[in-house]
Amino acid sequence: MEATIYTDGTYLSKNPDWHADDSAWKATHVAAMLAKHGLAPKSVCEVGCGSGEILVQLAQRLPAGVRYAGYDISPDAYALCSRKSGGALEFHLADLTESDAHFDVALAMDVFEHVEDYFGFLRKLKARARHKVFHIPLDLSVLSVGRGKPIIKAWRDVGHIHAFTRDTALAALEHTGYRIIDSCYTSGRTELPNLGWKTRLLKGPRRLAHALSPHVAARVLGGYSLLVLAE
Repeated sequence: MEATIYTDGTYLSKNPDWHADDSAWKATHVAAMLAKHGLAPKSVCEVGCGSGEILVQLAQRLPAGVRYAGYDISPDAYALCSRKSGGALEFHLADLTESDAHFDVALAMDVFEHVEDYFGFLRKLKARARHKVFHIPLDLSVLSVGRGKPIIKAWRDVGHIHAFTRDTALAALEHTGYRIIDSCYTSGRTELPNLGWKTRLLKGPRRLAHALSPHVAARVLGGYSLLVLAE
């Protein structure tokens, strides 16, 4: 994993809350996916847990008795998440994929687009849990390619060194040995608050396009991520 920007303070300077503000939204989608498939894990881990807030929020949405463990290689992220340790929550300054830990469910929420050798990362992660939940930004769309700047901005500001469509994201998982159980779109650009004015202008067209065809909306207008349950 290319870790420099996550360990030298660069990422923290650009993302001081480590995206904690959208954690409740992500945790709600994860809990819904697990419930849809009747999964009741006793242990959940998150690789690249950042601020740790997704696990905090997920613990409020799943039944009592679940053990949660967050892993991150960034000292800055660990400084944020370690404050939330206690009870069923524990956090580690470590690379989960290099450990021998095993969990019922592993989360990788907006993670492997940051990893230089993401095929190697995915193959190692596969052994760490029976079920995996991925949240993958779909940075490639007709609009983003046409404008160009959004893709470079995602690289520079939030470290997305790989860009995916729905099809290439699923192909990457299948190529590295995963069986896809389910997938669905999430739309932070229409569901989250505090959006910029340009994003607000596109909220209506995105919702209309999504109602007509979610696939077309994601491919043309963008602003979507893919939530995937796999094993």
